Amino acid sequence: MENENKNSILIVDDEVLNLKMLRSVLHDEYTVYTAKDGQSAIEIATANKPDLILLDIIMPEMDGYEVLAILKSNVITRHIPIIFITGLDSKTEEEKGLSMDAADYISKPFSPGIVNLRVRNQIQLVNQIRTIEQLSNLDQLTQIPNRRSLDQQLFSEWGRSMREKIPLSLLMIDVDKFKKYNDTYGHLQGDKVLKMVAKTVVTTLHRAGDFAARFGGEEFCVLLPGSDIEGAVLVAEQIRAAIQSMVIHCEDGSGSKITVSIGAHSLVPAGLADTIPDLIDKADSALYAAKEAGRNCVRKYTA
Repeated sequence: MENENKNSILIVDDEVLNLKMLRSVLHDEYTVYTAKDGQSAIEIATANKPDLILLDIIMPEMDGYEVLAILKSNVITRHIPIIFITGLDSKTEEEKGLSMDAADYISKPFSPGIVNLRVRNQIQLVNQIRTIEQLSNLDQLTQIPNRRSLDQQLFSEWGRSMREKIPLSLLMIDVDKFKKYNDTYGHLQGDKVLKMVAKTVVTTLHRAGDFAARFGGEEFCVLLPGSDIEGAVLVAEQIRAAIQSMVIHCEDGSGSKITVSIGAHSLVPAGLADTIPDLIDKADSALYAAKEAGRNCVRKYTA
């Protein structure tokens, strides 16, 4: 079984000897896929999303330029860097490939050292970009997804709910009387509370598709794809009870308690009548109703 922590590479060449040679150079350090023609390459790239593609230019039926154009037009594969591998010795061909957004060239006959270096350079860049993207989607205090990440997930799940006609539920969670808690125990203790709430929310969720994020301040959101309002309220009650049962230790050895109020809304998106902001607003209205009802409770949206 391949190491899941390895970066992955797709090698595309119609010559079996070239495939074997490149695979032998790279397989110890990377997960390697191979394809002998353009159509297979497109299918493997779409299914597996490799971190890098080594693509031969001269192939029968569909050459490397055609494959590159198709990969770059596909939203799933357009950001995968592609290194051309070629026996052509032409500046014009090199310029053409680079103008089509190829990342680099490797010339035949292969030098294992050059192959390793050029591949390593591209993989390092891929990993750096991935790290930056992950950090930009992470709330630095609580280490769970932030509002930007929530917006992206909402957009994705909204589209899926519309296509499959399945419900999408949203929980809005607010720490009760958080300002008073901060004033009483200090901001460092308040930060500790937010971290504990975030961890508790995440660990209370059990389905792979459920998604928790910090909305801002002392507010958190939970996205529950495929869950109707009854299921959403059940999850909300589990979160509320788990947080109520927490004991938050203070520096003086004493313990403090906090509670949360939660608003829930669920819908099956249907055309222009429903919008993502409307889902958020209605979950927020339900949260306000929970606050009005005395806090430490769950309320679902009612028109």
